[in-house]
Amino acid sequence: MSATTPTPPLPATWPKLDWDRWEPQQECVLLFVIENGQVLLIEKKTGFGRGKVNGPGGKIDPGETALAAAIRETQEEIHVTPTGIVPAGELRFHFADGYAMRCQVFRADGHTGTPAESAEAKPFWAPLNAVPFDAMWQDDRHWFPFLLDRRPFLACFTFDGDTMLTKTLHADDA
Repeated sequence: MSATTPTPPLPATWPKLDWDRWEPQQECVLLFVIENGQVLLIEKKTGFGRGKVNGPGGKIDPGETALAAAIRETQEEIHVTPTGIVPAGELRFHFADGYAMRCQVFRADGHTGTPAESAEAKPFWAPLNAVPFDAMWQDDRHWFPFLLDRRPFLACFTFDGDTMLTKTLHADDA
């Protein structure tokens, strides 16, 4: 599957992005624990994305692998250790202010420990048929179905603040 949709039209000053040559300023991770027909989400309390609902995640530290960062961030933010972790996809974000971020997305089929609130995040379980997309980044509703279907994906988005301007999605059809 592949689709590109400008929503709304790009400003005339917006640079033409070549996603094949695009380089991020920041490398990050997201991890979604999915079990028993629910997904473990967080209400982000600090930093980038504050006030939005997402999965646990954050920046990859120097010398750290994306998988190690996803586990560490989940432990720090909601005090659980994810299990049965698999790579799910890649997100690329380019913002109007020039900020560029690549995010490796992981899926976990279980966890150990009890989700608990931290200074960074408040965890909660959401039924898979009632994911609160209206409280999430605008891009999430477009790639999240691929995560649920275990279809590896690459999704590229441009944003102006919280407003998504363009999306390009690629997912394995296998």
